[in-house]
Order: sequence, then structure tokens, then C-alpha cells
Amino acid sequence: MEKLLKSVKININDKIYVKDPESSDLGRRIIEHSIVMIHDLGFEAFTFKKLGLQIGSNESSVYRYFENKHKLLLYLTSWYWGWLEYQLVFATNSIPKPEDKLASAIRILTRATEVDASFSHINEVLLNKIVINEYSKSYLTKEVDQENKEGYFIIYKRLVNRIREMIQDVNSSYPYPASLASSILEGGLHQYFLMDHFSSMTDCNEKVPPAEFFVDLVFKTLKKDYNG
Repeated sequence: MEKLLKSVKININDKIYVKDPESSDLGRRIIEHSIVMIHDLGFEAFTFKKLGLQIGSNESSVYRYFENKHKLLLYLTSWYWGWLEYQLVFATNSIPKPEDKLASAIRILTRATEVDASFSHINEVLLNKIVINEYSKSYLTKEVDQENKEGYFIIYKRLVNRIREMIQDVNSSYPYPASLASSILEGGLHQYFLMDHFSSMTDCNEKVPPAEFFVDLVFKTLKKDYNG
């Protein structure tokens, strides 16, 4: 999978950016340092002015790539979901048994993130932390419906749909596959948030990773009788 991922380009909706940051060294530095700064400062305190100072460039040069920091957050989170989708597809494509495929998919989506050397300018561990803590800010806005129509969340929705189809392959009579699929993705993020900040509210920890909780939850759910 590592060799395959080295040739992969994560395709992001071009309406999210003004200029593709992958097209230049400056653009890649904007992405690299914005991840570190948003992780360190938080999204509210992060500004393009601070980013410009960090990368030794004018604030205006950042605006040549992104209209505002909301669009930058959309880009970063879209890249993360796209990166996760590629891992999911490559890892599960050759698994024939639906139950094994779904279990593998759940573990991929909810496991602890490790740095991927295929993308040297992106720290996936820090980006994962940003997604855990800041992703909801990308869609809890007044503009969410219009942005959804313009395809800003298409990668995330596509990832949910892949899991929905895997759930249906395991139990075609289960009536809530999309709800369960989206709960796996959102719930995985939430469990890591609880582990970091409200540990008494979760049974997940270093010995019991969220992946094992969700595998247990999903398969016990799919085995239930929904005939009445």
C-alpha cells in the first residue's frame, strides 16, 4: 500500500481553494505550517497574518491560495478524509468476506493515526488532532447547505457511503446503514476527544482502543433481529 500511496494525489474540490497549494513550494509550506499552527494555537487564534510570519511570506500570499481560514480548514479536513479513503480502499479491496471487510474498515477509520511518509509536507498525526477538535467548525455554519450543494463535503460523504455499502453487504435487512456508517466516523472522533479531555466518560484507553469498541458495537447491532 505504501508504494501505491506514493503515486496518489488527494483530489480536493477546486472551489475550496483559489490556487491549488500542491502546485507550488509556497503552497505546500502553507499547508505544512498551517497544520502545526492550528494544532498549537487552535482554529480561533490562528490567522493568516501569523501564518505569513511563520513561513516568511506576506499575509497576502496566503490569500492567493485560500479566500479565508474557513476554506483552509475545509481543505485540510477534506484532504484528511481523502487520505483515509485511499487507505480504506487499498486495505479492504482484496478482502472477500463481507464481515472481515467491514471489521477491517472500522479499524482503519477509528485507529490511532500514524505519520505517512508518502506525504512529507503533511503531518497526519497533527492533522488527525485537528479533525478531532476542529472538524465540526467546518460545517456548523450558516453557509453549510450552500457549501454542501457545491460539493465541499463530497469526500466525507463518499467515505460514509462506502461504509454504508459494507454494512449492507453484511446485513441487507438492517434499516439504518447510513446512520450507523456516519456514527462510526463521528463516534470515532468523539471517543478520541473523550480520551483526551473527559476520560471518565469513555471506556476507551490505551489498552482498549476505540476501534475495538466500534467493531463490537457494530457487529452486535447487525446481529439483532429487526422483524418487529
